[in-house]
Amino acid sequence: MIKRLRAGWKRALGYLKRNGISAAAWAVAERLLLESRQRDYRYEPPSGEELLKQRREAEGWENPPFFSVVVPAYETPPEFLRVLLDSMLQQSWRSWELVIADAGSTDSVERVVKGYRDTRIRYVKLSENLGIAGNTNAALKEVRGDYTGLLDHDDFLAPDSLYEMACALRRSGEKGISPVLLYSDEDKCDGTGQHFYEPNRKTDFNLDLLLSNNYICHFLMLRTDFFQELKERPGFDGAQDYDLVLRAAAGVLSGVPEEAYVHVPKVLYHWRCHETSTASNPESKRYAYEAGKRALEDFCAAQGWSAQVEDTRHLGFYRIRYLPDVLTVRKDVAAVARPLAPRHGRLRSGIYDRDEKGGGALMRYSGLPRRFSGYMHRAVLQQDVETADVRALRVRDCAEAEGGWREVAGNVAGYEAGYDAEDGAGYAAEDGVRLSEKLQQAQEAVRRGEDPVQVSLAFCRSVREAGGRILWDPQEMQESQEMRGTQETR
Repeated sequence: MIKRLRAGWKRALGYLKRNGISAAAWAVAERLLLESRQRDYRYEPPSGEELLKQRREAEGWENPPFFSVVVPAYETPPEFLRVLLDSMLQQSWRSWELVIADAGSTDSVERVVKGYRDTRIRYVKLSENLGIAGNTNAALKEVRGDYTGLLDHDDFLAPDSLYEMACALRRSGEKGISPVLLYSDEDKCDGTGQHFYEPNRKTDFNLDLLLSNNYICHFLMLRTDFFQELKERPGFDGAQDYDLVLRAAAGVLSGVPEEAYVHVPKVLYHWRCHETSTASNPESKRYAYEAGKRALEDFCAAQGWSAQVEDTRHLGFYRIRYLPDVLTVRKDVAAVARPLAPRHGRLRSGIYDRDEKGGGALMRYSGLPRRFSGYMHRAVLQQDVETADVRALRVRDCAEAEGGWREVAGNVAGYEAGYDAEDGAGYAAEDGVRLSEKLQQAQEAVRRGEDPVQVSLAFCRSVREAGGRILWDPQEMQESQEMRGTQETR
């Protein structure tokens, strides 16, 4: 507990130095609120009975996947390594191999590994330290699995990790999808590996959220042939996994279905926090965040996007500023949304998610104090959304007669969104109508008194069905005003 408090103090001090007293005060207030809500979190591993059931079920599978897990090791504390190895041996899924590439100058890692007499554990001694990316690539050359996962040398897996990944592969296969990448939820643990906290509940694949932060992180698996083709790049050490995931995710911009990037919504990975880990003290490895920024800049350049990558107030979280704007730069984005005007100092995102229980729709981040950043800072990050309020949208159309794309700004001033909605007939425009005209019709329907939520659900569904992406940008209004001001001064 004392170490966690010390780490929290270091984070707060670093934030204060970067962002000033006011921003730091709000950040501390939000952090305390989050910790109070997560105080009751308890990681509950599957019981021995559950693991036995999983093991027996897997034995009856036809053509079960074979998994490789690679660990780049460097002067790994023996007690950490033993926990890692034990976590592999405790897996209910038996079809795996562990490849450890040791770049350390001593034989401490080798002595620990040799004490485990399991042929599935393979040890590779490297003649030199190639850095974390190079050491990972050395291990990657040795793997034989269908899919390969990444495991840091001081972390460990939940006992059902590989089983859950195998089940996710099976479910995807039943839908005719061959995943290229899988990832799970995770939590943190203290140096003893006994106390778990800060669960990271992730979203399904979201390209633009990924372009804001490596929310995928751990536990990450890629199809082995794809992984061996991409490799990790030494120039991005510290953010080598982020660079890898970005290059893997680029496939969605060239036809790979988003369903091939599979989220397993269960904590399967334990990220150990200690003095030198970024999990415990983000300030300890500032170079990692600089490398992440460079990886994102490289991704934008590879796509041919004219853009600048900016740091946000939070280390490891970024914002892409498209030049001159996103609708000009990115042809996959059909609409850009901004938040609605705040009410009583509370954020109104204008993002609607279907309420599976109530049958209507709920506004995401509803009621969040405007100066808060939300869970995992998501309320201040660019992200893909399924539905955004039509009164806060800009869209563009493909105007073949005009030889290009035409951007249309919607009339969004002076209207307020509802928070709840009941099932009912939504607005639907006729086929063949330009997207800008559909938006204008949708906004007019709201002005006539139709439910803004249902109108927005129908309009955004038509955008997505046409293959367009809807980008929510919390700074969209500010950039639009800056852009108009620049144009007016020309």
